[in-house]
Order: sequence, then structure tokens, then C-alpha cells
Amino acid sequence: MGVALSITAFPVLARILAELKLLTTPVGEIAMAAAAFNDIAAWVLLALAVALSGGSHHKSPLISIWVLLSGFAYVAFVMTVIRPIMSRISRRSPGGGEAVVCLTLGGVLVSGFVTDAIGIHSIFGAFVFGLAIPKEGEFAGRLIERIEDFVSGLLLPLYFASSGLKTNVTKINGAQAWGLLGLVVFTACAGKILGTFAVAVACRMPKREALTLGVLMNTKGLVELIVLNIGKERKVLNDEIFAILVLMALFTTFITTPTVMAIYSPARRAARGGPSRRKLQLQHQNSADSAQPTTDTDELHVLACVHGPHDVPSMINLIETVRGTGRAALKLYILRLIELTERSSSIVMAQRARKNGLPFRNPLKKAAHNDDVSVAFEAYGQLGRVKVRPMTAVSALHTMHEDVCAVAEGKRAALVVLPFHRHGTDHVGPGWRAVNQRVIREAPCSVAVLVDRGFGGARQVGPAEVAHGVCVMFFGGPDDREALELGGRMAEHPGVRVALVRFVEAKSMAVTLRPSPEKCTEQSYSFSTAVMDRDKEKALDDVAVEAFRNQWGEKAGYDERAASNVVEAVLAIGRSKDYELVVVGKGRFPSSMVAELADRTAEHAELGPVGDILASSAHGAVSSILVVQQHDVVHAHETPVSKVIGEGSDSLSKVNSGDTGDIV
Repeated sequence: MGVALSITAFPVLARILAELKLLTTPVGEIAMAAAAFNDIAAWVLLALAVALSGGSHHKSPLISIWVLLSGFAYVAFVMTVIRPIMSRISRRSPGGGEAVVCLTLGGVLVSGFVTDAIGIHSIFGAFVFGLAIPKEGEFAGRLIERIEDFVSGLLLPLYFASSGLKTNVTKINGAQAWGLLGLVVFTACAGKILGTFAVAVACRMPKREALTLGVLMNTKGLVELIVLNIGKERKVLNDEIFAILVLMALFTTFITTPTVMAIYSPARRAARGGPSRRKLQLQHQNSADSAQPTTDTDELHVLACVHGPHDVPSMINLIETVRGTGRAALKLYILRLIELTERSSSIVMAQRARKNGLPFRNPLKKAAHNDDVSVAFEAYGQLGRVKVRPMTAVSALHTMHEDVCAVAEGKRAALVVLPFHRHGTDHVGPGWRAVNQRVIREAPCSVAVLVDRGFGGARQVGPAEVAHGVCVMFFGGPDDREALELGGRMAEHPGVRVALVRFVEAKSMAVTLRPSPEKCTEQSYSFSTAVMDRDKEKALDDVAVEAFRNQWGEKAGYDERAASNVVEAVLAIGRSKDYELVVVGKGRFPSSMVAELADRTAEHAELGPVGDILASSAHGAVSSILVVQQHDVVHAHETPVSKVIGEGSDSLSKVNSGDTGDIV
């Protein structure tokens, strides 16, 4: 019973921490590490309890001692003989073929049989054999992928159902029995929570975090059910006590999440310093105005998000093009986005977390723990002299944007780069599109969405030769100016050829955009509802273009085009093979040329009109697309619109005066 009350369920705790986004917090780190040691201690205590409760056929205490000694000898045998064999198998077959999986499962069965023959429960044998499987490399992960569905989808439900059928709640009869249940629950909660709280406070942990740690350590799960079932089989627990302890386990687990949410939230901690508005133009101004040497605060912080290895080549090439040489140094944060699903193993989640420097980190084996994504970016950081910090976010899709925005805010990022939810002919799912939409809407800095069409191909950006052609399309407005600022950083790279194409109106056309909230936002472009001075915006556009030409006139091309048909003009550039990458602004406060596209049926409305046209698979564009949105609270609120066209420039300036409800 003492073992049952003291257990902390490691798998259940890992999922709770992941769902509450505490897996990468100090409390989560300590809880995971403590739960792992608690889990090991629980198995050892379980073996001891089984050996001491041998039953009627174990008459002599010497038999219990013999069982314990035999158990220790078997553990030593597995660690010294079986573990090296499994390590050799994992090196020779890292992918985990069918034969290796069968061999591993056979080893689990044999190990369980041996411990059962010794006098310890067979589950302890399976646990010991699991310790012998090497965790470095891909072998353990591949093995989990192959057997996880079978175990969690069939075996565990059957075991839980069997335990439920053995639980007879009607045996808890009378006030005394219910009082005993309350006493057991109080003892279990008070002992674990207060004990953990006292030790944590003694170690100088803040009281709120110490109390949260105590509640987390009170989580119960599968191991406790195993202990209770063994106790029932050995006649140590009767039906009444068994039912009381099962209900206690359920209650303590159910109250963990709401209790932690009530007493502890990372949002309550003091916000870190740094501006709430960060964008590339502001970063450039601060860097240009300062005559002091570059410091950490002068660095350009970029947060690049990736879904998997397929995003790595294009993201590395993009980061290399914006690395620059004459401005602030680049500091790159790589955020691997991992969807938290029902089949996510707690061990896998723990491995994802510890790559950020969390529990069980071993600096001597750092490379072995990293996945292909981290290794690739760290290698790039060493070769390109860029500071790289790989991180991982494990979260459900509907809350993934919170992780991205929190990291961007905490790391003071000036730009977040998101991969498009389509990769060639592959589609990672509509859920990832919703993640991008939420990040675009709520990010604390500028955002860029990369539509990759081979930008990470065989040709890599070199230090001397021109490897990539980049076209910056400029229609006007804050988003386009931010895209132009990004193009300026690309122009610094000797291996990048940048061309600025500025579109001007072929004839004066006044386009009025009126809010139409009834429109479907998935198929309609949304524009900023802010009222802005068109003349001032035009002046800012002219200043930005002139500054770009003055600084990069010899290195970057410039072309001014009068576009009577914006769609054809844009697609002509996208279909040509002159540019591997086309950079455009989202156009939330559009020029009249972009505003004319407002009534088009959108395929990817979050990219804006021009970005959507280029990203559409039906239009035959071959260039990769980078859609940039400047962060500015003035443009935060967007709405679908309807278009009204009228001749002459007078009506255009009139509706921009703010006297009407029109947008442009």
C-alpha cells in the first residue's frame, strides 16, 4: 500500500505537462526528472514487496532473501550481458527491421518468464529488459513507432478494462468505508504534496512552483494499477481496499490538471524585457542609428519554424540569404513543431524536451540525442558563423501558435519564418494551415511564410558565386516596405542577386474597399480596417525605394512597371525561371492595384492577394514565394471587404480621410 501511495506516473505526468505547456519550464524539468527516478524506485519497491509477500508456499524468510538476491543477479546479468548485445543490434540495424522487433518482443517475454520463475512478477522482467534497450540513436524511437499502437491501442485498454472489472465499488459500504476512502485520499495527497513542497522550499524553490511540483508529483497511473492488481492477486488487498485505492488513484489524477492551472501559470511570471513591437525596419533603424559595437541587443533575432527534415534545406538557404554581412549579426532560433496527438509516447515527448537542455541532458552525448533537424542547423551555424539555438514545441495544433508566439516574445525575435502547409505535392494537413493563420494574426513581430518550390535544391548559396536570384515585388504599403527591408539584407550576400520590381498604376483608378463581415474569411482576402493617410504612405514608399536604390543600386537591379493587369504581370515573374525566390508583402493596407484583387476567390487567403496568386498550384508559378507581414498594432484588426471602383484620384483621397467606413 505504501508503494501505491508513493508512485508518480511518469507517462501520465509527461502528457499533463505537455498539454499544460509546462514541459519546457523549470517546474516541468524538475517534475520529469523526479518522476523518472520515482518510477525506477517504484519498480524496485514492487520487486521487494512481491518477494516479501510470497504467499503460503513461502514459509521461510530465507526464501524471500533468495528471491531478492536472484532478482538482483538477474538485473546485473541483463545490464552486463544483454545490454551490450542490444547496443550492437541497434548499431547494425538502426531502423529496427521486422526481425529486430520480433527479437525484442521475444526478449520481453523471456525476461518476464525468468522473473516470474524467480518469484518476482513478470512485469518486472519486462521493465528490466526495457532498461537494456539503448536510448541513443534511432533504434528506440523506431521500436516505439512499431509497437506503440499495438500496446496502447489493444493491450493497455484490455488491462484497464480488466482492472475496472475487478473494482467492485459496492464493497465500499457504510460510513466507515467512505470515511476510510476520504482518509486514504487525504493521506495520499497530503503526504506527497506536503513532502515535495517542503523539500522544494528547502532547495530555495519559489513557494508557488514548489506547491505546483507537489501536485504534479501526486499523479497516478499505470504502475499504480499494476501494484494494486498484484496486491489483489497475492491476497494482500481485499476487494474493499482495492476499490478504495483505485478510486484514490482516479481522484488524484483527475484533480492534477485543474489544480495546477489554478495555482500556477507561466503567464503570471514577470514578463521579460523587450519591446512588444518588433519588425525589421525598426531593427535596421536602431542598428543604423547606433555607433556602438554590436551587442546581443543589436543582433537580428529570427525564429524559424520547421515541421520536419523536408523543411530544412529551404529554410537553411533562406536564412543564409538574409544573414547579411554589414548590419547586425544574425541569431537564429529553430523551433521544431511537433503535434501532440493521442499516440504521442511520453518517452518521445521527454526526448523532444531534453533536446532543449532539459532533464537527463548529457553534454558528452549531445550529438547522439539530436535529431536530423537539429544536427543540420547546428552544422550550418558552425559553417556560417551564425548563432543557432534548436528548440522543440510539443503541443496540440489548436494551441501550437501560443508556443510560437511565446518563443518569439521571449527571444525578442524580429521575424518569424513559417513553412507553408503545402510542400510540393505533399499536404501536411489543414490543421497546420490554421496554425499559420493564428501565428500571422497574433505574432508579436513580423511574420514571413515560405512557400517552397525547390528553394532548398541542389544549388546552395556560396560565399562568392551567384547561386540564387531573388525578386522583390513592391506595390506599396507597410508590408511591402518590410519585404523590401528583407530584400536589402539579401542584397548584402555576395551569392544572391536581388532585383526590385516596383509596380505603378497604368491609369489612375480609385478603388474603395468596404467591410463585408458576412463574407467567408477562408475564401476572401482580409484587409486592415485602420484609416491611414494615402499621401503619407506614398511618401514612405518613395523614401524606402530610394534608400534601397541608393544603397544597392550597383548590386541590385531595379525595374519599374506599369501594370494594367496585375495578375498577369505577377504570374509572368513567377513563371519565369529567372528567380528562385519571389518576396512579396501580404498587402493588408493595399495599393489601388492590389485592392482591385479584393473580390477574387482566395485559395490561401492568409497569404494576401499577390501571395495567393503566386502560391496557387493552378497558375503554374515555379518560383518559391516568401510572403512578409510587418508587425504593427495599427493593422492588427482585419476584415473581409467588398470592392467599389470609381474613376479619378479625388474619390480615393476622399475615402482615406476617415469620414466614411471605407478602408481604401
